[in-house]
Amino acid sequence: MKVETAVAQHIGDRAEQQDRVEVLQHPVQDDVLLAVLADGAGGHTGGAMASGEVITRARQTFLDFRGREDLQELMHDVLMDAHQGIHLSRFASEQDPFSTAVALIVRGATAQWAHCGDSRLYHVRDGQVIHRSEDHSFVAQLLRQGEITPDQVNTHPKRNVLLSCLGGRNAPQVVPGRCDDLREGDVFLLCSDGLWAYFSDEELARALSHRDVREVAQTLLREARTRAAGRGDNVSLAVVRLCSPPPPTVPVAPKWTLLD
Repeated sequence: MKVETAVAQHIGDRAEQQDRVEVLQHPVQDDVLLAVLADGAGGHTGGAMASGEVITRARQTFLDFRGREDLQELMHDVLMDAHQGIHLSRFASEQDPFSTAVALIVRGATAQWAHCGDSRLYHVRDGQVIHRSEDHSFVAQLLRQGEITPDQVNTHPKRNVLLSCLGGRNAPQVVPGRCDDLREGDVFLLCSDGLWAYFSDEELARALSHRDVREVAQTLLREARTRAAGRGDNVSLAVVRLCSPPPPTVPVAPKWTLLD
């Protein structure tokens, strides 16, 4: 299947952009694509350094991929390598850097992903969210335990408290996922909390059903900025849509004219 992608970012109402996002096509394996998004934190420049480390480590691990490695192990290695890199940077700076991350690899009809923190992955099919990653956050845990309602998540005073992240002092919780029967029209959304905080799953599913991935990305970004009303976080997203390849072109035989 053919894959169409789009990426969008906005600094929001923050002084610094600490999100990073990238989509890469493998230079050798034509049917392999990587999308990775990271949301850094940890003081001035610390968050940007941490999220940048996620992208750098992910890019290098992906480019070293030769097609024989297990994709699930590869996804785990991408995030664990980033964790080690961020953790080691603590000794070279006065910052306390850490980052969330979500990464997706699509290869043929298979997709595998992994995440840590509260950057999310959505898998949309036929206008419905069939999978959404679960946040490693304090409010998400309260929600799972039934102690708060979904409407209370975005207004809870501890909504920004993470239970797991990359670069922290404790080993990160890296949660994998996979789909082995990708279909035409399937869409993946990777995004930071600066986007998903303003949308329900149903709203995102409807938006992602639009066929133009660039228009989808720009529309979601603009709407998130509008709903933030001047108090928005950094916004980052990547959209990956699977579609049928164009039909092969049929060569047209040249027409010959005999000259007298």
